[in-house]
Amino acid sequence: MMNDFYSNNIILENHIVKLVPFEEKYKEQLKKIIYDKEVYYTIECKSDGELEKYVTQTANQRNEGNSYPFIIIDKRTNEVAGSTRYGNIQFNNKRLEIGWTWYGKPFRGTGLNKACKFELLKFAFEELEIRRVQFSADVRNTRSQKAIKKLGATKEGVFRANYIDTSGVSRDDVYFSILHSEWDEIKKYMFNEFV
Repeated sequence: MMNDFYSNNIILENHIVKLVPFEEKYKEQLKKIIYDKEVYYTIECKSDGELEKYVTQTANQRNEGNSYPFIIIDKRTNEVAGSTRYGNIQFNNKRLEIGWTWYGKPFRGTGLNKACKFELLKFAFEELEIRRVQFSADVRNTRSQKAIKKLGATKEGVFRANYIDTSGVSRDDVYFSILHSEWDEIKKYMFNEFV
């Protein structure tokens, strides 16, 4: 699985969400939800040109073996709801990060994030045999931090000046993790509606 991970057409789904590989063909559907200042912690799209750049760069991440991005589809409405990805993948150390996640405004607070993260965690731990899944959120992004805690992740600390945002300012990230040894219990108690 690891050898051809990036070339695999990974589709993950349950009764609420379907995750499909990120492709440029979803650009028009993304356009309906992406121009939203509340998703700027993850991306910054204010124009069609910036959307084009975001879509091309994100699709290329998989081709270049840098990350595996997904389109999030809400199965209840059959609409594109946002995007997420596996990134910072180190198969030799059996760890990866789930992140770069954003949702259009109509899809926030609908249970979609929990359904999405369950599928990503399940695949990481049970198929890829990952031992550590980490999450990070901008220190200012309290919404994302609360969502990560609701997954059963352990807060580990703040990485100061961890990235440079689109305006050139150094920003701090809060890091969380779930370990393979914790997964069975977390799956049972935090994701029982999907098991």
